[in-house]
Amino acid sequence: MGSSLTIDELDTATTEWIAEEAQRAGVSEETIVRQLIYRGIEAERKRAAQQIHNDLDTLAGTWDAEEAAEFLQVVEDFGQVDRELWQ
Repeated sequence: MGSSLTIDELDTATTEWIAEEAQRAGVSEETIVRQLIYRGIEAERKRAAQQIHNDLDTLAGTWDAEEAAEFLQVVEDFGQVDRELWQ
């Protein structure tokens, strides 16, 4: 089996809820706490595994050299600053 863990200073409402849930389910308080820990870990793993902002993944690396050169030529003027606008 795994390691033991002691949790100190739980508030009264939490310990009462654990005791009530254990009695309702007909299991030990330790079983309830273990289930809560496992559920929390599983939820965290699922959250961490979600890929965020992957909507453009299919476009990455799809341009050939000619398309890339064409794009760079089209946006080349964007790098120029009109100094008169900043006077």
